[in-house]
Amino acid sequence: MKIKICGMKYSNNMRAIEAIKPDFMGFIFYPKSKRFVDSKDLSAHLKALDKSISKVAVFVNEPTESIISKIKGLPFDYLQLHGQEALSEVIKLKEAAYKIIKAFPMDSNFNWAKTDEYEGYCEYFLFDTSSPNHGGSGQKFDWNMLQNYQGETPFLLSGGISRSDVAQIKLFSHPKFSGIDINSKFEIVPGLKDPQLIHDFIKELKR
Repeated sequence: MKIKICGMKYSNNMRAIEAIKPDFMGFIFYPKSKRFVDSKDLSAHLKALDKSISKVAVFVNEPTESIISKIKGLPFDYLQLHGQEALSEVIKLKEAAYKIIKAFPMDSNFNWAKTDEYEGYCEYFLFDTSSPNHGGSGQKFDWNMLQNYQGETPFLLSGGISRSDVAQIKLFSHPKFSGIDINSKFEIVPGLKDPQLIHDFIKELKR
């Protein structure tokens, strides 16, 4: 099971989380987020991180040219698109040699046909709780909804996951379920993750 820790912000915290060896570390470039990071501050910190950890730049409805400009020269492996980005934008970013994680906001009215057009263009989908702020709500959605997903793209499960969800995660089954994305429930303050809490959670999850 892949572990993605999103909303990283502080350099010392990055190094503490690095020691836990998550599969992905996410950095949010959405200015309205409490976990917003500026690319000018990131370069040295990212280059110092373990290369085995995939670095993910998270954007929300950002123009393609702006995305490429903001992360130029930074060692990002993936782009996570967390808004209503069109397939044409995904294709442009793929052509720029980035791997793509496309997020979808889950609610009871979600139209599963929305995922169809992105099939074959994304390395992962990410299913998160629908919220006005495009994630980080700390709220869960009904995971049973995901049994309606019949696509071929592997997905990450997100949305208010906490340490108390270990048993539920272990019971969750879907052929394309590849991992989890954790964020707000493992923080001391927004952007500052609790390394011990995350360590204990992962240890229990993989037991």
